[in-house]
Amino acid sequence: MNWLDPLRYSFMTEALMVSALVGTVCAVFSCYLVLKGWSLMGDAISHAVLPGVVVAYLVGIPLPVGAFAAGLLCATATGWIKASTRIKEDTVMGIVFTGMFAFGLVLFTKVETDAHLSHILFGNILGIERDDLIQTVIAAVVTLGIVLAMRKDLMLFCFDTAHARAIGLNTTMLHYVLLALLSGTIVASMQAVGIILVVAMLVTPGCTARLLTDRFDRMLILATASSVIASCLGVYVSFFVNGATGACIVLAQALLFAAAFLWHQRRRSRFSV
Repeated sequence: MNWLDPLRYSFMTEALMVSALVGTVCAVFSCYLVLKGWSLMGDAISHAVLPGVVVAYLVGIPLPVGAFAAGLLCATATGWIKASTRIKEDTVMGIVFTGMFAFGLVLFTKVETDAHLSHILFGNILGIERDDLIQTVIAAVVTLGIVLAMRKDLMLFCFDTAHARAIGLNTTMLHYVLLALLSGTIVASMQAVGIILVVAMLVTPGCTARLLTDRFDRMLILATASSVIASCLGVYVSFFVNGATGACIVLAQALLFAAAFLWHQRRRSRFSV
């Protein structure tokens, strides 16, 4: 089999382009997520969007709209319960997202439909429909544009919230903007890897880049490069091994993280001698 065979199919070229775009969005936002320490929040919202997807399907509105609404509901519910009780935030997130995910699974099993909703769970970038493709591109471009436009304020908020508040930034507004962007990033990534694996795309690129540099600008570049390479490589390899595309993408990202970790350990041992 020729290694250029995948490029002869339109569905593969579309998948490669979409995976590169989604990988870029996830990588850029991943840096802020890692800096803020919100990895668990990403995991929570990615699972909590399921009931929103099912409800959106039932009422006949675009699935990303339902997913985005459910993600914001999870985030705001977590903040409200934390503010009203003495329970820690990570515990509240565990309760809220597992409850919403379980509710979504119950709805999912009761809905008579084709395999479309299963693609939301596990991703189906190779068989993405035209309408879903357009929705994914719009969500990715809008989310990436807002992140880049507010990159300095978001970076300061994630790095030092107290300092951001002291110089006059509205940290409450930035908090909810970050949550909205997180939901938007998850919506953009659903078709690529599914809501179960999307947390890996939101965390791994930033962690990989963090091992390689201490400068945030370089971190953004390295995270984006590793995420795009892993996304395209995962799509490409899945064609030949006939494997799940989302899982191949995440596995490629994990391998790049492992390589960065080994390089980091070797560098530390060299300088510690």
